[in-house]
Amino acid sequence: MKSTKHLHFFVFINSISALLLFCTSADHADHSTKTSIVFTTLGRSNYAFDIYTLPTSWDPPANARELRITDGRSVNFNGHFPSAPSLSVLPLAPNQTPALHLVYVTERNGSHSIYLDAVYNDAPDHTRKRSALEGPGRILGRVQLPLVGDEVLGSGRISMKDRPSLVGEYLIYVSTHENTGVPRTSWAAVYSTHLENGLTRRLTPYGIADFSPAVSPSGVWTAVASCGEKGWNGEVEELNTDIYVFRTRDGSDRVKVVEHGGWPSWADESTIYFHRRSGDNWWSVYKAILPMNGRVSVDSVVTRRVTPPGLHAFTPAASIANKSFIALATRRAGSDYRHIELFDVVSNEFKEVTQPVSPNAHHFNPFISPDSNRVGYHRCRGASNDKQRKDLFLENLHNPIPEISLFRIDGSFPSFSSDGTRIAYVNLPGVFVANADGSGLRKVFKGNAFPTAWDKKRKGVVYTSWGPDFASEHTEVDVISINVDDDELNYKKLTTGGENNAFPSPSPDGKWVVFRSGRTGHKNLYIMDAVDGEIGGLYRLTEGPWTDTMANWSPDGDWIAFSSDRHDPGSGSFAMYMIHPNGTGLGKVVQSGSRGRVNHPCFSPDGKSIVFTSDYAAVSAEPISNPHHYQPYGEIHVIRMDGSGIRRLTHNSYEDGTPAWGPTFMEPVDIAWPIDNPQCSFSDCHWLRISPKTPNHEGMSLGSSKIQCSH
Repeated sequence: MKSTKHLHFFVFINSISALLLFCTSADHADHSTKTSIVFTTLGRSNYAFDIYTLPTSWDPPANARELRITDGRSVNFNGHFPSAPSLSVLPLAPNQTPALHLVYVTERNGSHSIYLDAVYNDAPDHTRKRSALEGPGRILGRVQLPLVGDEVLGSGRISMKDRPSLVGEYLIYVSTHENTGVPRTSWAAVYSTHLENGLTRRLTPYGIADFSPAVSPSGVWTAVASCGEKGWNGEVEELNTDIYVFRTRDGSDRVKVVEHGGWPSWADESTIYFHRRSGDNWWSVYKAILPMNGRVSVDSVVTRRVTPPGLHAFTPAASIANKSFIALATRRAGSDYRHIELFDVVSNEFKEVTQPVSPNAHHFNPFISPDSNRVGYHRCRGASNDKQRKDLFLENLHNPIPEISLFRIDGSFPSFSSDGTRIAYVNLPGVFVANADGSGLRKVFKGNAFPTAWDKKRKGVVYTSWGPDFASEHTEVDVISINVDDDELNYKKLTTGGENNAFPSPSPDGKWVVFRSGRTGHKNLYIMDAVDGEIGGLYRLTEGPWTDTMANWSPDGDWIAFSSDRHDPGSGSFAMYMIHPNGTGLGKVVQSGSRGRVNHPCFSPDGKSIVFTSDYAAVSAEPISNPHHYQPYGEIHVIRMDGSGIRRLTHNSYEDGTPAWGPTFMEPVDIAWPIDNPQCSFSDCHWLRISPKTPNHEGMSLGSSKIQCSH
């Protein structure tokens, strides 16, 4: 076996080589033939997650010292404290013993990686123990080692990573790098990578998606949450997974042990804690006891509810060294935040962990140290005086197509000016315009508006729709135009009647605007005069008892792409269609399975491809492990006009949507805000209501695909 030093050097050199290859190819690229895509991710720009730890025993809790153990720069989450037998492959600084080791997922340089950090403090050698970690000693340094992810930088192999565990020389984790080849199926699968030679083995059977892996204390078994052969059914709250167990070595002897459960965590070789939404609608933690001898099956496994009704309890972490308690996240009545608590499984009593220390923050996905003395979790680090902090207007993401520069914008419904130098977007409420480098930010409209679209001929004219989003056919919404270059900002109302007129897209000659209207009781497409609106000319493009929406005009003027549920009206399933502006040539471009969603199409500048958001790759993680996302299946894809060559651009467990395709190549670097931007302004899962009997906002199901897709 190679020494730790050689291992560290090997990974470092491979990462640097890939980085140099990426930078060199970008520097010498012909930018005149390349373009940029900008999209939005709900709330993601404000996450700023770091991993923190607190002791599991103290009195009183307010005296505990919360310690941040990740770097305060990246988005870091879903940690794991490796056990002592796994530490032999970890890098150690000369003559020092780390205060702790941490394996975790990190989003940096626009992609997911799994890192290992060895963290050191300033305590003298003879006092370097747990008390030093919990006391006033400052962390002075760390060794950061990329385990998987960075070594493929620039290779086109982009994927999400999740829920890592270090087992000796092997890393067990979720990755989405293998295309299933089947629409509306998840790419999430569990893999094992040997850290010495990089050999990676898929542990999840092909045709199956696995989530939230947990390795048993011996390392022999791995438990996962999985939909099995039934696949994903479109759930955006609880995935209705089951718990499966298989051999960590090679994925063999796979067996279902629990029906209806997620987020497994081992207490010992025969005890698994997990969560599920109970019959009384409270999320609760359960315990499964596997038989020590004989055949293991659902029928031979005994399960019981551990946490009581009256609060939501989820994402459990079992203590291996002390089986008397578990850690979990909770949402309690009277609290707007999820917090980490300990639950004594003997006395059935809860003990607060994070609420006394940081009461006004959401805390996610606890994990316990092997000696049971620490509990880790991640939360938003919030504002900082650190000069290295960057609040990003545009975050560059690596993607598998080098001809495209991909960015996440801190806003919604972006669009490019015809020359690509400016971007308009909405912030609900308000329409904003900024230069593509983030400068010149201006608010050009105060009302609630969606989306944005620039006129192709009249410089400075932006179209939007003014009124409530996700509204019924007869809600007052109208298309307006705004000249953002006027000294006095005014808008011009182009539609009349207010029958949910929305999603305007101008023709390339600047004469017409296609839009969606509910004036007949169904949302269909219409075309009107671009300058004078309906009074200057109006004709109906589509007609039927379905929803046609989110239209986008091709650069040559020959086609209009749009989303529609006409194949199954009212189902919430949307496919992408195209039609000529004269109403001929209607055809379907792409559908995500029989019940899937394809939304917000936008043509490439050359008119040969279309970018869109879709559940084509299903979900990649249990939604409850993240902040709130209405549509956690949303990923950005591109496809040729004829429906061939679909490519997935984004890999994460968030809601990516409303993409725009610009005519110029923007340098693939992050663009910071010119002003301080609020952090941590995101919501917890809306369906984690304080009481299961409390109705959703406005009486609607916030996970309803029909409401969310039709706007």
